[in-house]
Amino acid sequence: MNEKPTNPKDAIAGRKLPLHLVPDSVLAFASLAFAEGMLKYGANNWAAAGVRASVYLGAMKRHQAKFSGGEWADEKTGVPHLASIIACAGILLDARFRGIMIDDRPPLSPMADLIDELEGTFTHLRDLFADHHPRHWTIADQIPSETLP
Repeated sequence: MNEKPTNPKDAIAGRKLPLHLVPDSVLAFASLAFAEGMLKYGANNWAAAGVRASVYLGAMKRHQAKFSGGEWADEKTGVPHLASIIACAGILLDARFRGIMIDDRPPLSPMADLIDELEGTFTHLRDLFADHHPRHWTIADQIPSETLP
């Protein structure tokens, strides 16, 4: 952090939460998704009614699947799926902060340990096949539908 020695405010500001790091575009997209929710369910409805974690986790997974499947935005609303994911995550964060999240996630599991273990196996696989150079297909390689029989 570049502090100016002549400005004591710099030293104090360096200890504050760096809210300036969140891009304005993220706030704009999140606002769009929250506006959709406001129009469908009412503003801040989750804050009054409480939140079941499973409802928002399910919604995030559906939006993630649609985005991963190549769809940028919901076909009906035009709201980008990633914005909806941000809104769902934001609601869960806010509900937990307020103490109104009903934590109905599945029973605890040692997923962190499994991920760490599998990352070790992945490193082994990457090293094992270091001399291979396969082509990695992406959505950009998709055959346009008008060329299909």
